[in-house]
Amino acid sequence: MSDAVVSAITKAQNRKCLFHFTRAKNLPAIVHFDTLFSSYQMDPSQIGERRLAPRHLPYQDQQVTINSHLRIADSMIDPSTTIEEFRAFLDRHVFLWPTLKDCQKMMATYARREPEEAFAVLAFDASALLMSYFTQVTLSKYDSGSSPRFPNHCSYKKSLAMFLPVEQFGLVKNDLVPSTPSQIKEVLIDGQMEGVSELLTAVYVSNGGEIPANWRDLARPWTNITD
Repeated sequence: MSDAVVSAITKAQNRKCLFHFTRAKNLPAIVHFDTLFSSYQMDPSQIGERRLAPRHLPYQDQQVTINSHLRIADSMIDPSTTIEEFRAFLDRHVFLWPTLKDCQKMMATYARREPEEAFAVLAFDASALLMSYFTQVTLSKYDSGSSPRFPNHCSYKKSLAMFLPVEQFGLVKNDLVPSTPSQIKEVLIDGQMEGVSELLTAVYVSNGGEIPANWRDLARPWTNITD
């Protein structure tokens, strides 16, 4: 079953890779642990609370930066879920974008907000990653961590029901969850993603950020994903 689901999700040419967006300053820690951690794994002290600014903190013997939370309008939250419960769920997951176009929206958002910061995008083999983490993968039809520009005109509300375990893909049919590959807007991994180097296919860094020596053979120009 997992083979068929992964094959369907990654069939389109623009869905052969999954993309993770981070700060270039986090790359040494990612290489050191060979792992992507959820923000909760690195800092469980404020679970569910909104981070109004990036947090810079030590994690074991490394330094990491956790992004702030984007604002989510109260009107976007379904009565079945509190905003704290929703943020806590997000904080327990590693986020990946299923297409470059989806990733580029986040790249543009952060470039506007922090024009001097160096960012990084990690590209992974989508099939291999999904097979390796199949039991930990959840899918979303929407950009879960932000609000639409006009939330009062939005056709859905954010709740935990919008997250679909990948093994249920194609079996659950409702407007909240993706039912076709083209509807998948986010791929979430519960907790952490180990074995980063084995799944990595390319690394892109902006604003002169440094790529760790271990990954320099995978370095590609930032303009490859922005032009």
